[in-house]
Amino acid sequence: MGWSRPVTRSALRYVLAAIWLVNGLWCKVLGQVPRHEEIVGSILGRAIASPLTMAIGIAEVAMAGWIVSGWRYRMCAAAQIAVILLMNLIEFAVVPHLLLWGRWNMIFALLLGVFILVNAFPRFPRTHA
Repeated sequence: MGWSRPVTRSALRYVLAAIWLVNGLWCKVLGQVPRHEEIVGSILGRAIASPLTMAIGIAEVAMAGWIVSGWRYRMCAAAQIAVILLMNLIEFAVVPHLLLWGRWNMIFALLLGVFILVNAFPRFPRTHA
């Protein structure tokens, strides 16, 4: 039982990093999901949609690297939660018709935020028995 908690926390970090990596690299940088650029264009303007979507994708790849590094993990978790909720609130209000699950995306964003919160800020500190 003593080994399961660190393995689980480590595995959860890699799952979170994979989410950021796929959304940043595959969807935005490599442009495999054009809907992402369409969302950026609808919110911030079509003229800057392509370079801005690329920049957002690069930032998401950097977030994946930060997660894997474990450096200042709680600050990283707070940044993830803030970014996820802010992006989804804006999309919820402005372009819900472009979201994969429409307004339901906000529910998934909230669940992911809770998942990150629970992973980074456990209620009970680890004890070394």
